[in-house]
Amino acid sequence: MTLVENLLNELQQEAAVTRRFLERVPFDKASFKPHEKSEELGRLAIHVAEILGWWKACLQQDDLNFMGFEPKKIESTEELLSYFDGLLAEAEEVLKEAKVEDFEKKWSMKYGDHILFTLPKKEVVRKFCLNHFIHHRAQLGVYLRILNIPTPATYGPSVDDENVTLIEPFK
Repeated sequence: MTLVENLLNELQQEAAVTRRFLERVPFDKASFKPHEKSEELGRLAIHVAEILGWWKACLQQDDLNFMGFEPKKIESTEELLSYFDGLLAEAEEVLKEAKVEDFEKKWSMKYGDHILFTLPKKEVVRKFCLNHFIHHRAQLGVYLRILNIPTPATYGPSVDDENVTLIEPFK
């Protein structure tokens, strides 16, 4: 498999898992925070979705500037899933169009004139488009667990899956 095929495969697998988490986000509890320093549930869920937009920014631009960034206003699970699905389709399309040499180019994350970092695009897609996405999905899972909302399976069964029998030492 080529680099693009591998990334596309991984993106699609992680997105399928992530969508199951987002389907369970209760927007009537959007302001929930497990700790005073934590992000609100609604904002975290939107952030998980919006990270998919970074694929386009990474592969079609040389930087992403967060100065003046305003998160999308979303007030329901249906809106969240629609936003997520649209950004996923866009990410898949730009990834399919990418050339191997594109991944060697430098890319910067900025806030105004301040450069937060500059890395080759191959590192950006791995660290910030995929790993960052997975990291925040895991945070979302903790929020769901605290709210007593069944968490979906990720890389194996969840204790909330029906008909799952845990074996020692996982009981």
